[in-house]
Amino acid sequence: MKNCSTHYLTLSLLALGIEQALGQTATNNEIYELVTTALHTRSAETALPVTIMTGDALHRAVRATLGDTLATQPGINSASFGPAVGQAVIRGQQGRRVMNLTNSIPNADASGNSADHAQTVEPLLATSLEVLRGPSTLLYGGGAIGGVVNVIDRRFSSTLPEKPAFAIETRHDTALDLQSTVAMLDFSTGSLVWHLDGVRREWNDQEVPGLAIDPAYLEAEEEAHDHDEDEDEHHEEVENTLGYIANTGGKTTNLTGGVSWILDSGHVGFAYSLLDNQYGLPAGSHDHGHEEDGHGAAGHDEDHGDEGFVSIDMERQRYDVDAEWRSLAPWLENLSYKASYIDYQHAELEDATVVGTRFDNQSWQHRLQLTHAEFNGWHGALGLQHSSEEFGAVGEESFIPVSDIDATGVFVVEDFHAGAVTYEFGARINRDEYAPRNSSAPGRSFTTGNLSGSALWQIDEPLTAGLSVSHAERAPSVEELYSNYGLKDVDDCVIHFATGACEIGHVELDEERSLNVDLTLAWNYAAFDATVTLFNNDFSDYIAQITTGEMAGDLPVREYQQEDAVFRGVEVDVNWQLNERVGMRLFGDVTRGSLDDSGAVPRMPPRRLGFEVSVAEGPWNVHASVMMADRQDRAGQNELPTDSWTRLDLGADYKVNLRSDGELLIFARGRNLGDDTIRLSTSFLRSFAPEMGRSLETGLRYRF
Repeated sequence: MKNCSTHYLTLSLLALGIEQALGQTATNNEIYELVTTALHTRSAETALPVTIMTGDALHRAVRATLGDTLATQPGINSASFGPAVGQAVIRGQQGRRVMNLTNSIPNADASGNSADHAQTVEPLLATSLEVLRGPSTLLYGGGAIGGVVNVIDRRFSSTLPEKPAFAIETRHDTALDLQSTVAMLDFSTGSLVWHLDGVRREWNDQEVPGLAIDPAYLEAEEEAHDHDEDEDEHHEEVENTLGYIANTGGKTTNLTGGVSWILDSGHVGFAYSLLDNQYGLPAGSHDHGHEEDGHGAAGHDEDHGDEGFVSIDMERQRYDVDAEWRSLAPWLENLSYKASYIDYQHAELEDATVVGTRFDNQSWQHRLQLTHAEFNGWHGALGLQHSSEEFGAVGEESFIPVSDIDATGVFVVEDFHAGAVTYEFGARINRDEYAPRNSSAPGRSFTTGNLSGSALWQIDEPLTAGLSVSHAERAPSVEELYSNYGLKDVDDCVIHFATGACEIGHVELDEERSLNVDLTLAWNYAAFDATVTLFNNDFSDYIAQITTGEMAGDLPVREYQQEDAVFRGVEVDVNWQLNERVGMRLFGDVTRGSLDDSGAVPRMPPRRLGFEVSVAEGPWNVHASVMMADRQDRAGQNELPTDSWTRLDLGADYKVNLRSDGELLIFARGRNLGDDTIRLSTSFLRSFAPEMGRSLETGLRYRF
C-alpha cells in the first residue's frame, strides 16, 4: 500500500479546512427544507458541517443498514456486527456519541447501548439522509459529540399532493441471498394526506472470501493459551467456516401508516409504525466451544442447526405526532411540535429458543421549537426537548439494571449577517437523571452545557472559508455507569453473550467535555467544487470501552474507562462535472484518536481514498467507484490491527418512461468485484466477521 499512502499524504498536505459539503444531487428546494428544519438558514450560508444524501445518489448508495449507506461519505464509516448491523461511525465516534433520528426525533432503541444491536431505521424508505457534525449537533443533544444522522421519510406531509404517488421496488443480492421488497403509497382525501409504506427483507448466511475468523486472531489465541498450561487444558478450538459466516441470516418487516391534516398555515400529523427484526449473530463473537479439525475450515452447510448460536428477536412499535404552524404572528415565523412514544424490546436468544437477556425501552420523546422572524439582522430558533425512558436488561443474564432515565434540554441557535461574513451562535443546557430500580446502585444526575460559534467568510465569488468552535459536554450513559454494577471478581461477571464479553461500567464516571474546532475551505466555480475539512476534538475525561487483557472464563473483559483524549482528522471531497454526461468525484479522509495514557483509541477508522465516475447517456447511467483503505496498525490496547483493502464497485441504471407518467428503473450493482477480504477496524467483530465478498445486486423499481 505504499502508493496508497502517498496519495493520503498528498491529500493531507492539501488539507486547510472544510467539511464535506453538498456535492450530491439535491435540488435547491430540498436543501432549503433540510436546513430550515435543522439550522434555519441556507446550507450555502452556514459554516456548520452538513452532509446531504438524496435523489439518485441516495438510491445508488442505499443498503440495508445506515452505516453501509453512509460509508462512502468523507468522515463517515460503518461499524458492522454481521450483515444486519451497521452503525454509523462519524470522525471515529460511535455508539452514544452518534445520535440517530427519524424526522428529527430520536429513535430510542438500544443501538447505542451495544455494538450488536441493530438500529430501528430503514434506509430504503428514506427520501433524504442528513448528517450534522460539529457545533450544529447541539440542536438535538449535547451528547451527540460525534454527529447526528437524521432520516427523513414521507410519513408526514406539509402540503396536499397534486395526484397520488406510488412506488414499488424489489432487489436481490447474491452474497447474502437477500431479497428486499419496498412499497410506498401517498394520496389525499379532502384536506387529509394518507401515507402507507412497507419493507420486507429476508437473507441467508453472508458469503465472504476465505475464512470467516481471521487466522491472525486464531494464532494469537493459540499463543496466549500456550503460555497458560491450566487454561490450555480446557481450551477448545474456535470454530471457523470457509466462504461464509455461520448464523448471519435473518428477516425484517417494517410497516408504517400516517395521516396529515393540511391547514391553511401548517399541518398536524399522526403516524404508527411496526418493526419486526430477527437476525443471527456470527458464532465466533460469543461462542468458543465448538471444535473443528485444524482451523475448522468447512464448506457451506445450510443445515448446521442452531446449537451454540445467539440470535436477536427485535420488536418495536412507534407512535408519532408531528405538527407545524407558520406565520402565527409577525415575529413568529414557525412553531413546531413533535412527539413520539416508542415501545422497544429485543430478546437475545441462545440456541434459538432460550432467552438469555431481554432489553426493554419504553420512551416518550417531545420536541418544541420556535423560529422567530429576522430582528435587527438576527434570525434563529429556540426550543425545548424532553425524553422519559424506562430502559434496562432483564433475565438471568441481565447486566444492566432497569433504570428510569429523564433528560431535558433547552437550546437556542442564532445567525447574523454582516457584509461578507455570516455568524452563528448556539447554546444548550441539558439535565440528565438516572434512577436504577430494584438495585443497590445509586442514582446519578448530570447538568451539562454546550456552546458553539462559527463564522463563514465569502472571500470572493468561488472561495469561502469557515471556522466553527464549540464546547460540548456529555453525561455518561446507563451502560457506562451500571454494567455489572458492584462486580468484585471477573469470574462472577454476568456475561453479555451477544458480544462475547464481560462488560464493566463505573458508577463514579464524570461528564465528558470536549473543545471542538472545524476549519473550512470551499471552492465552488462553475462545474467544479472542492471542500476540505480540518478538525480537532480535545476531550477531557473521555469514556472508552477498553479491552483490559483479563479474561472471564474464555471471554475478554471490556471496561469503561475515563481519560483525556484527542481526535484529529482531515476530510476531502472534490466534484467535477466534466460535461453534461460525465461526472467525477475524489474523496478521502484521515482520522486519528489518541488517549493520554492508553495509546490509540480502539476501533478507529483507517485512512481512506476513493474515486467515483458516472456517465449518463439517454436512459443509461453507468457508475464505477474504487475505495482504498490503509492498514490500521493503531488498533488500540489489546486489539489486533487490520490489513489494507481495496473495494471496486460497478453499477448501471436504465430508465424506461411509461404511459401515465410512470417510470421503470432497471438497475444492477456489482460490489467488491475484486473479492477482497475487508475487515473493518471500527468493528468489535473484525476478527470474526469480514465484510461481504463479491456480490451482484439486481433490481426493478416502478413509480408514478
